Amino acid sequence: MIATDARAAGPSLPAVRMVAVAAPALLLLYGICRLVDGLDGDHGPGWAWNIGHSLFFVSIALFAALAVQLRRMLLATTPRRRALTDAATAATLIGAAAFLWVILGDLFAGFADAAPLPDPLFLIGPLLFQLGLLALLVRAATVRPRRLPRWSPPLVLLGFVALAVNLDLLPVGGALILAGLLPLRPDTPR
Repeated sequence: MIATDARAAGPSLPAVRMVAVAAPALLLLYGICRLVDGLDGDHGPGWAWNIGHSLFFVSIALFAALAVQLRRMLLATTPRRRALTDAATAATLIGAAAFLWVILGDLFAGFADAAPLPDPLFLIGPLLFQLGLLALLVRAATVRPRRLPRWSPPLVLLGFVALAVNLDLLPVGGALILAGLLPLRPDTPR
């Protein structure tokens, strides 16, 4: 069923915009904390590590919420592509869950020892997260009404590539992802 008003289509404009901006902004801040943590030549437990990983945890949780919100927006306008949208959302959420599991293990050593993430999920989780989110963003940039400009998904991809190249590029990657998500328009243009 196609939504006929803004309430049925999903979250309000401010809520979706807040999540789309907050998730990459927190990722950027995590990158800054990581750089501060590494100033002594070592990355490890300490105030910058704990703050950074806490920011990273919230960022990934917000990206998962953004995926759910993008799904609602996309299905409200193109319900015939439900399988693709659902698969991309599921990939993002599975990848986000893997990220969150690893972050909890980084923050709490006992958690990592008691409940280690299975190796296949440890390896494929980040890829699922990135591919799923990118698929949703590509759909948001190509399906009418367009929620993002066409240049947004490549900018987010560039941010993901920066993260893969070197974790010291986290602030750069976070800034690129933020720039790619900033123009998100959750409202339906008239």
